[in-house]
Amino acid sequence: MPDPKFCPACATPLEWIAQHEDGGPKSRLRCPACGHTHWNNPTPVLAAIIEYRGQVLLARNAAWPHKMYALITGFMEAGETPQEGIAREIKEETNLDASELNLVGVYDFQRMNQVIIAYHAVADGEVSLSPELVDYRLYDLPDLRCWPAGTGYALADWLRTRGHEPTFLEWPKPANPAPAN
Repeated sequence: MPDPKFCPACATPLEWIAQHEDGGPKSRLRCPACGHTHWNNPTPVLAAIIEYRGQVLLARNAAWPHKMYALITGFMEAGETPQEGIAREIKEETNLDASELNLVGVYDFQRMNQVIIAYHAVADGEVSLSPELVDYRLYDLPDLRCWPAGTGYALADWLRTRGHEPTFLEWPKPANPAPAN
């Protein structure tokens, strides 16, 4: 998401201004008129490793360019606990009911300015995907492949708890890679 251009309090254009904070000087988008600071804090995202009928359910988002399958994820909403949020996301995205939720870990995803809170969920019911998902697959644990990013690291950590050493996929290379800095 791009940085905001205007102050949400007074509509003055925001500027990069350095101020002394707890750790020393820090440059942030600030309003020169009213002093509002855009903190740009990471967004909490919930993720589920769904165990369904003895296998792990991975889904494919309609917006993804590659045929990649991944964990069910979603944003935590105000007024809900992480456990309530991931149970809601599982229900919304797959129509499954989570009967057991166990925290796997917390992972950074700095590219998207997110912090991922990952759970293992045991779920049951009949799968019916939301419109944002186009497909799902069920995997036996030895057949799972992890990806080198936030939720992929969560899946790898969970596989280790099940006695499986994870195997990581290679990310598809961009068509025109940017020059290295």
